[in-house]
Amino acid sequence: MKFMSEYRDAESTKKYIREIQAISTKKCVIMEICGGQTHALLKYGIDELLQDNITLLHGPGCPVCVTPLDKIDKAIKIASMPDVIFCSFGDMLRVPGSSEDLLSAKARGNDIRIVYSPMDALDIARQNPDKNVVFFGIGFETTVPAVAMAVYRAFELNISNFSVLVSHVLVPPAIEAILSSPHAAVQGFLAAGHVCAVMGYREYIPIAEKYKIPIVVTGFEPLDLVQGIYMCVKQLEEGRAVVENQYTRSVKKEGNIPAQQLMKKLYKTVNRQWRGIGEIADSGLQLKKEYGAFDAEVKFNLRNILVREPDNCISGMVLQGIKKPTECAAFGTACTPEHPLGATMVSSEGACAAYYYYRKNNEHSA
Repeated sequence: MKFMSEYRDAESTKKYIREIQAISTKKCVIMEICGGQTHALLKYGIDELLQDNITLLHGPGCPVCVTPLDKIDKAIKIASMPDVIFCSFGDMLRVPGSSEDLLSAKARGNDIRIVYSPMDALDIARQNPDKNVVFFGIGFETTVPAVAMAVYRAFELNISNFSVLVSHVLVPPAIEAILSSPHAAVQGFLAAGHVCAVMGYREYIPIAEKYKIPIVVTGFEPLDLVQGIYMCVKQLEEGRAVVENQYTRSVKKEGNIPAQQLMKKLYKTVNRQWRGIGEIADSGLQLKKEYGAFDAEVKFNLRNILVREPDNCISGMVLQGIKKPTECAAFGTACTPEHPLGATMVSSEGACAAYYYYRKNNEHSA
């Protein structure tokens, strides 16, 4: 496949590591904002190739991980109702709610199906007019246009038995929340290339200016990541703080305008709870009133379910870059991918899972 072997070339990657070593004179703390980047950094050992004065922190860039407990509980409650077919991406089924996960609800006989796109769920609704079909709409700006298109098609075709449990979150407000925290230690960001492919990177420019912090839009392969780190370190060494685009093969400054227009047509910005972190202002999306018939929380009257986060999981501090997964007393013992306490251990993009597979138990990555 094009852009796979080229961007996993070991010699090219090592060349950039040497370039980073050649220009790096200061201590710097860089946070990647995407869980896919976190896994790639650890899988390929990039974090271990960097010198000690460069620290990588792992941000709240895993959409599964930041989906709040109350959304999981609402999903289970809806899925347990008679005449409901509940559809979800596969990585949400083992994320623990307050007492169980969707996989346990499926084991009890509820009709819970893994789908690969929200349009698959819409097709299921068309094929089962006597059932209420609900899609679990989670994710950052990357997944929103596809969910929006499914809702818009349901609206156009008057498919009244389709709805979405919306739990979309936005990246720029999360970056601002991290930078405005009293615990803020981040000096540079690697922004998620797939999010910027949809949204562009204009929203990051005022953040870089306000907080005097470099932001580099970065891809997901080893060469992407070391180039992104190099560009970020170079800015810090030169005393610059601007937005740069390493991922030029996929990202334009303006992003995908038709996708943005569709999002704006269907959604409004709202405050959103982030699992383990709390509420972040204007960090979520909700369907507008005119599309309220497709909002599962409204349809099933579930807006007032609130759930307290467990005390024995530090995933919130991991997601904010305050602690590393290995600093958790439960890491690898009471909390494993098979028996997770929090979403960061079960998700394929979670930082705790990355450390479990690629650091604590190296035999898992063989």
